[in-house]
Amino acid sequence: MSRTLELLSPARNAAIGRTAILAGADAVYIGAPAFGARAAASNSVEDIAGLCSFAHRYRAKVYVTMNTILYDTELDDAKALVWKLYAAGVDALIVQDMAFLEMDLPPISLHASTQCDIRTPDKARRLACAGFAQLVLPREFTPAEIKACAEASGVPVEVFVHGALCVSYSGDCQAGFVASGRSANRGTCPQMCRLPYNLVDKDGNDVGPRKHYLSLRDLNQSSVLADLVEAGASSFKIEGRLKDAAYVANVTQAYSRLLDNICDKSGGKYVRASAGKSSAEFAPDLGRTFNRGYTSYFVRKPGHMASLDTPKWAGLEIGRVTSAYDSRRRSFRASLSVELTNGDGLGFYDRNGQYCGFRLNRSEGDILYPATPVPGLAPGTVLYRNVDKAFFDILDSTDATCRRTIDAEVVVSQIDDCRIAFEIADERSCRATLVVDSPMQEARTPQEEQRRRVICKTGGTIYNIRSVEDRLGDRFVAASVLTQARRDLLELLDTVALATYKYDRRKPCILPDDAFAGVRLTYHDNVANRLSRKFYETHGAVVEAGAVEVETPRGELRVMQTRYCLRRELGACLRIGDARKLPSPLFLRNESGLYRLDFDCRRCGMDVVKVR
Repeated sequence: MSRTLELLSPARNAAIGRTAILAGADAVYIGAPAFGARAAASNSVEDIAGLCSFAHRYRAKVYVTMNTILYDTELDDAKALVWKLYAAGVDALIVQDMAFLEMDLPPISLHASTQCDIRTPDKARRLACAGFAQLVLPREFTPAEIKACAEASGVPVEVFVHGALCVSYSGDCQAGFVASGRSANRGTCPQMCRLPYNLVDKDGNDVGPRKHYLSLRDLNQSSVLADLVEAGASSFKIEGRLKDAAYVANVTQAYSRLLDNICDKSGGKYVRASAGKSSAEFAPDLGRTFNRGYTSYFVRKPGHMASLDTPKWAGLEIGRVTSAYDSRRRSFRASLSVELTNGDGLGFYDRNGQYCGFRLNRSEGDILYPATPVPGLAPGTVLYRNVDKAFFDILDSTDATCRRTIDAEVVVSQIDDCRIAFEIADERSCRATLVVDSPMQEARTPQEEQRRRVICKTGGTIYNIRSVEDRLGDRFVAASVLTQARRDLLELLDTVALATYKYDRRKPCILPDDAFAGVRLTYHDNVANRLSRKFYETHGAVVEAGAVEVETPRGELRVMQTRYCLRRELGACLRIGDARKLPSPLFLRNESGLYRLDFDCRRCGMDVVKVR
């Protein structure tokens, strides 16, 4: 039996969701009007309903994120919103709070967000038994860990394949709330990991320059996608619910082509989860849209993971400066490896290691004229391009030039002297038959090719008529009759597709009452309301403390737990005898406070503890 592979793309809004589907996404995830972990990416129920109608024609799905923790005062509003989203045709909700398991909800499918912090096969099994139909696993997982959770849970597992990385395990980061009152678990993450810090010793002395020590590179699993498939992952998620259509189209096209290739070579072992063939007027290139440098994280042996110098996108290296900036001529010379376009965005690192960006006004051979002065340029400086205007002009076109079609086949046959039958079948397994009145007339010339051309004119629809089996012989049928029949037949096929669309539905809870016996929950488990507490306590857990958002703990707090190790990143791993030494303990310090770094060599990870 074939296993379906789902490419899951982000949608900041319904228009970007449409672009993602046309670019090849099997599903999109989009923010609800409230309770989403990206507060800046909320959408109306009406817009989400329109996206569902569009997506379902391709058998693509729409998942709505409601993955914040909820307060008691929000439970009724959250429940009411779920009912509205169910009526709008949403396929599933991505949630973090266990309160949803205790609500009186419609039978809408529930997915466990990565905010649920599913680090063990045992937790994966528990959540599957609780009724979650799909589990979003941590970004930190290796293929072996993915496989273990997939096998333990018995439900599809979802993994991130591209985009920004959180340095902390998702769902277990309290840094933003403790430092500023802005909570990642409430959709207002202040991105503490992207800030610059001083690396200091116990006496407050600098032991390293001010850098972005917690800012990770972006995830890129394009080269190891087959490994993730073989590990048992079924859904492949592109991060970026705040990204624009150009980014989403480029990345979605790239991964869609890779998944198509994996399916084509699998001999039927794997198939795509939706229908239709996607095409675009550009060649996808993951290096030409926003990234902080790439890492495959822990899928392969970890290399450098952090983007220490800047949390911004430096771009691709395109050459070197050969003459200093001439303020009189407002230009400089460079040796280039690519052809530039007026309006390109370029940049460089100055002598202090700060990234400086500028727009190219025009170029004449090796002479570049920036739109603003760049006095920091010196011969030998590496140049980067992070805005490729020619490429972006294509991506900024309607739907980024992406198109997606459903293959169909038509059979035209004679019923009797007065009627003709048009039968259509498509790759969604949808079928329709239309009977048309057309009195018998014998043709004077061959008609088959002319009929085929008229029937195949499907421009403006989502269909591609791949073949026409014509059984009419020398019978004459007016072009106007054929044209109207084609239109009516495709409308009928649309109706059939809508009527036969299958929704995933809520799985029943089969979790034993003692499933959490012996488990003691702390602020790291994010219990923030009475229903979440009821769920855990009903199944045997002891809730020792609620989430930091509702119960402020005293004393030192572990505000991040990471699989990333700063010592390893800086070449000072404690397990390597000849590694460059750094003092112990180590601290990070900036305007938000002082943080001790506790290194756990046994699990090869790091805790970030707020000291003051």
